[in-house]
Amino acid sequence: MEDISQHYLSAPIRAIQGERTLSIDEMTGIQALERVLPSLPMRPGKVECREFEYIRHGTQTLIVNFDVVTGQVVAPTIDHHRTEADFLAHCQRLIASDPTASKWHLIMDCLNIHQSESLVRWIAHQERIAQDTLGVKGKSGILKSMSTRAQFLTNPEHKVVFHFTPKHCSWLNQVEIWLSILTRKLLRRGSFSSQTHLKQQILNFIDYFNQKLARPFQWTFKGKLLAA
Repeated sequence: MEDISQHYLSAPIRAIQGERTLSIDEMTGIQALERVLPSLPMRPGKVECREFEYIRHGTQTLIVNFDVVTGQVVAPTIDHHRTEADFLAHCQRLIASDPTASKWHLIMDCLNIHQSESLVRWIAHQERIAQDTLGVKGKSGILKSMSTRAQFLTNPEHKVVFHFTPKHCSWLNQVEIWLSILTRKLLRRGSFSSQTHLKQQILNFIDYFNQKLARPFQWTFKGKLLAA
């Protein structure tokens, strides 16, 4: 907790030196629900009335990066699923979005795809570490277990450094706050005619948020355990 909180608090200073600090998470199973009838607008003395019957058009998965310093959402991914390969491609696209960054700090929970063999091999390639020194998944070396892979990915000497929230502490992930904003302002009362429409509406909201609403969250928690 202290590691993550200190990186939040020091992020603006480190940004001057070219370091990026991003909070990353996924929102899975976002339903493209289309209301059978349009909502009735507000009238004097009456609230907006929303149709309760809907048509299901499937789901989408959002992988989102929240920039701790600027408060903006950077290089989001929206697709049908969230696999190890999907998350690797997402991270690669994120890093490629800013070639001038001197270092990356990626904060996320300890989901298995966040500590995968693919990520280890990618970081090893970035750091010019021979692939044959990584061991065998489930048997030996750095690839042996999630614990050994996490230890490698959190190495502060790497250009891309992963920071994992402790178990049951995903609330430490700032992007969770942003996902609640997305839910309240768009998803909860939206009507989406297709998965494509849902995806476009999310991307439109992200553009609007970055231009009009983005600001860093005022993080006050210092990583100390709360007194009884």
